[in-house]
This record gives sequence, C-alpha cells and structure tokens, in this order.
Amino acid sequence: MSAPIGGHTPMPVAGSEQVVTSADGSRINVELYGDADRPAVVLAHGWTCNTRFWDAQIRDLAVDHHVIAYDQRGHGRTPDVGPGGHSTDALADDLEAVLGATLAPGRKAVLAGHSMGGMTLMAAARRPRLREHAAAILLCSTGSSRLTAESLVVPGRAGALRTRITGAVIAAPAPLGPVTPVSKRLLRYVTMGPGSPPDRIDTVARIVHACPRRARVSWGHVLGALDLETGVRELNVPTAVIVGSEDRLTPPVHARAIASALPKSLGLTELAGMGHMTPVEAPEAVTGKIRELVVKYVAGAVAAEKEDVG
Repeated sequence: MSAPIGGHTPMPVAGSEQVVTSADGSRINVELYGDADRPAVVLAHGWTCNTRFWDAQIRDLAVDHHVIAYDQRGHGRTPDVGPGGHSTDALADDLEAVLGATLAPGRKAVLAGHSMGGMTLMAAARRPRLREHAAAILLCSTGSSRLTAESLVVPGRAGALRTRITGAVIAAPAPLGPVTPVSKRLLRYVTMGPGSPPDRIDTVARIVHACPRRARVSWGHVLGALDLETGVRELNVPTAVIVGSEDRLTPPVHARAIASALPKSLGLTELAGMGHMTPVEAPEAVTGKIRELVVKYVAGAVAAEKEDVG
C-alpha cells in the first residue's frame, strides 16, 4: 500500500487497495484487510477524517476478520467531486458501490459508521445493497438532524443565534493550516473529551488537518441541513449506538433519539468522559462492540457457509 496519510505509522497488517466506481462515476478508494473468508466488517469514517481514523479497529479486527474500510468522497485518497456531488444520496451511492464491489451476493457483514459515516448508513437505509449485506450496524457518535441546533461547540443558550454561529463554524472556509499546539488544543475542545491523552489528540489532529478544505466546507454545508430521521425509522437492521458523554458535535441527545427510533435497536452505550471521536478515544469499547455484533449476527452464518462448501 502507499504511504499513510498525515504522517501516521504504517499499518502492522497487510492490506490491499481497490478503486470502486460510484453511481455518478466517482472513484472511491477502498482498503481491504484480513482473510476474505473471515467474517466481514465494513467501516465508514466521518467528516474530515479518512480510513486512518479506524487504525485501532483495523489492527485488532484484521487478525480474524475481513475488514473493508473506504475513504468518503473528497477525503483521504478518494478524489473530490464537482458541484452537486455532495449529498446524503451520494454517500448512500458510494456505500452501495463499496458493498457491491467487495462482498459476494448475499454475504453479510457488520457495518460501522462514525459521525458522517453513521449518517451514510442512515441515508442508505432503504438501499437494496444495504439490506442485502448488513447483518448488524454500529452507529458511533452521530446524529440524524438538527446538528447545528443541538451542537455544544459554541457556548451559550440554545437558540437561533447559536445555531447560526455553529453553522458558520462548521462550514467555515478558512484553511486549517499545519498542526500546532494551538490547533490541537482547539481540536480537543471541539471533538474530544477533556481527558484525552496527547497521542490520541495528535492522531485526530493529523487526520483532520489532512482533509482538503473544499471537501471540509462542502460537506459542512450538507451536515448543516441534515435531515435523516426517516432513514433512522427505516433502518430495519439490528443496530447498536455508541456516544461519548462529552460529545460537543453530536451530543448524547442525538444518540438517545436514534436509539429510541430504530426499529431494531440494540440499545445505547454512553462512554463516560469521551468526546466525539470515540473510535480513537475509546478504541477498545468500539472494537469490542463490533466483535460482539459479529459473534451474534455474522459468525454463525460464515461457519454455515464453510460447512456447505465442504
């Protein structure tokens, strides 16, 4: 594989890359890890991130799973698109393309999405390929609507003024520049819990600062107008929800609403002291939940398939 983004240490497991074509012709970068015959896990990262956001999960799961991670359009090694190419429908198209290209017909997997990745899963709730391939879903630190109204990034009373300021912050066109001690302090306040250790703050900073400005701004506008409540109600797959108690971007109010609206909710796990970046801040908890879902909803089916082949 090519050099990792953001100066990260290369992955300690062997992987391969694949380019998948989405419905509008966009080319999506996909990374594949582990034995393809093992239970499958698909990872969708969030806004301003890339596949490196899932490094802890990939390191752990690739030992005994087939792990599929992809860069959302405009992020990581997936090129950005022209006007009109940023929408929740486009996110759903890209996910369908990845599932169709990397999983055999009828092959089930656990799908995990963080932040905008979770929104991708909600946007794809009615899509045939999600229904074909999703055995279970994990939604990490995400929301379905009212992101700017409920965000706690901007201090003060909830209301129209705070909502407008939050929207302006999310879609701000200013470049992030290089990673500095000041930028890391600001990023910790916005995205992480107060007790996050320096190495994990550094990990998040390098990933977020690597996101191209145009993609960050374009997707920021999409998130500001997000409304996926119908998608939540139509996500007819066993689904677990995780949120950090100190999440300012998608506070626990979102996770509670999603967990209560899901047709097949597996409940909500609230991680004390954690912020928005739960897969990096609490990797053991997130990976453990993925493993739990695989054991309950995928592993048995894979074993049965192997017996049938034998």
